Amino acid sequence: MAPYMDPYMRSSVLDVLPLNVKRSMTKFGNDLATARRKRGLTTLTVAERMGVAKNTYLRVEKEDPSVGLGVYAMALFVLGFGDPLGNIIDVSRDDTALMLNEERLPKRVRMKKPGKSKLLSVPLVFIWATVSRLVRGDTAVRGEVMPKSRG
Repeated sequence: MAPYMDPYMRSSVLDVLPLNVKRSMTKFGNDLATARRKRGLTTLTVAERMGVAKNTYLRVEKEDPSVGLGVYAMALFVLGFGDPLGNIIDVSRDDTALMLNEERLPKRVRMKKPGKSKLLSVPLVFIWATVSRLVRGDTAVRGEVMPKSRG
């Protein structure tokens, strides 16, 4: 056995989960099992509808944190809860992020100085005359040289 595969050195995800996360996962698993039983579904039926093994679904109800999030999402969908994961982290309701955005706002706003554009340095009268001659079909415009900018 390779040294990095030492079974005594492994730590479970449960070992590092904060207590409040463990409690919420326990409640979630219990609520999921209750919802399944209220709908009169067996664990095998729910697992088949999810497309996973029965043991995988049982791990969801037993709040196993190593089960993928997609499996939890599919369990919610199969039991008729729609798409609750889409609203868990709704940025419009994230008070901490909204507060941080307000703190990062500048105290003063300064207007940027406009940069010199070659188009703006050409007199508008010349542009208007050239466009109107092109519209009329005047072929002499093609050989003209643009005036030098005065800037």
